[in-house]
Amino acid sequence: MPFVPPEVLLLGPGPSPTSTAVQRAQAMPQLGHLDPAFLPLLDEVQARLRSLFGTTNALTLPIAGTGTAGMEAVVANLVARGDRVVVGVHGVFGQRFAEAVRRRGGDVVVVAAEFGQPLALEAMTAAIAAGPTRLCCVVHAETSTGVLTRLEPIAASARAAGALFVVDCVTSLGGIELEFDRIGVDAAFSGTQKCLSAPPGLSPVTFSPRALAKAHSNPEPVPFYFDTRLLTGYFGPDRAYHYTAPITMLYAIAAALDEVVAEGMPARAARHREAAAALRRGLQPLGLEPLVKAEDATPMLTAIRHAHGVDDKAFRAFLRQRHGIEVGGGLGPLAGKVFRVGLMGHGARRENVLRALAAFGDALRAAGQRPDVSAALAAAGND
Repeated sequence: MPFVPPEVLLLGPGPSPTSTAVQRAQAMPQLGHLDPAFLPLLDEVQARLRSLFGTTNALTLPIAGTGTAGMEAVVANLVARGDRVVVGVHGVFGQRFAEAVRRRGGDVVVVAAEFGQPLALEAMTAAIAAGPTRLCCVVHAETSTGVLTRLEPIAASARAAGALFVVDCVTSLGGIELEFDRIGVDAAFSGTQKCLSAPPGLSPVTFSPRALAKAHSNPEPVPFYFDTRLLTGYFGPDRAYHYTAPITMLYAIAAALDEVVAEGMPARAARHREAAAALRRGLQPLGLEPLVKAEDATPMLTAIRHAHGVDDKAFRAFLRQRHGIEVGGGLGPLAGKVFRVGLMGHGARRENVLRALAAFGDALRAAGQRPDVSAALAAAGND
């Protein structure tokens, strides 16, 4: 008997809801990954990813694999054993970034901030200038906390030191307008299952000419799958075979990017900001508060402190079982203390905020709290 998934409103840290058009795209007939009818679609996907990254980088592509594959590709190509690499860590994915560099043999210098707090820009600048820094790595939108990092000053410090600036934008691509060429980002990686609202399975990555020069002079062997020279063979003008591209995933991201273009990134970014603001307005009447101050917060993910005495697992299970809503739990030191609400891509809509707030109120009542759901809905509905 074929599997029929239940209807669940995905309001966690990813995956996000997909549209009917994206779902239909995945059901289209297969083509070969070198078929002349397919290659123009691949060209279009790459061009639209360049636009979203805000770059003209030739090597901009959707690598097969989730965001972690993109991270591995960037680290494998750009880090050589002994390279001094400064990594900003203020959440679980910053920790993962640092560990990937460490496993590659890099000399990792961590600039840490408390989970829920932004990186101290002065500390980042000082760390970059304190030695012969080859790379500086940060997470733009930290998915474990909902903190947004200011990229411009860190990019300037990296460029002044002659270091490459590398960014994890897994959660921000497609939800915030990015201008990586203007800022001075040398390489970046993302994922398709967040603000792009495509299924997980592809990682958009981009390498600047400076980054490719570093990759091509790297004395360390690079894993075959992630070698930028070989990736250029397929994702460049030659379209030479490297690996078998996941055709239906590329259909899906193409359909998702069609929707981004139709909406326009300014309007899409505004929609994410408006949904996040509505959610924040509705929390206080429920007796809840966000982990991160509004000025430091991502618009696509909000970590919310649990009310005193509320069990995290029971709360999230109630939402899933009674209301068909998925939210995420806390990670690392925030486990059991917060739940994470993703308003990403197709899911970043006022109606989803109102449905979520009503469900949160119901779950809080079941836990013995006294939320004012009517006031929460009224607050969320007021601009």
